[in-house]
Amino acid sequence: MDTRQVIDRYYELANAGQWDDWCDLFATDTRMDEQLAGHVEGRETLRAMMKGFPQTYASFANLPRHVVVSDTHAAVVSHISGRTRHGDTVEADVCNYFEVSDGHITYMANFHDTVPFGPVRSGSR
Repeated sequence: MDTRQVIDRYYELANAGQWDDWCDLFATDTRMDEQLAGHVEGRETLRAMMKGFPQTYASFANLPRHVVVSDTHAAVVSHISGRTRHGDTVEADVCNYFEVSDGHITYMANFHDTVPFGPVRSGSR
């Protein structure tokens, strides 16, 4: 897959809630700087983190609004809409930056306001 195909698949799988397949898009030695979780290293670390995602969110959508791809780099502006298992809503605009090599995400960083994620961060999930 080229960079654009990887990015499209990333959002397709996230919006379908297919987190195991989503994790497979990342290189085994991937690095991630995640706004809420901090620095993450390794696909299996990410996979373990994502196991709890379905218990946190009753619904989750991350819809791309603008995608820019340049060779092995991409940036995506998107909007997250979610509802926690306790009924709290999350609405947030996000920017994700990706580096892709050999069909896998080798680095990703996301940037967003953390306030909308308050219900998730406070443990009221």
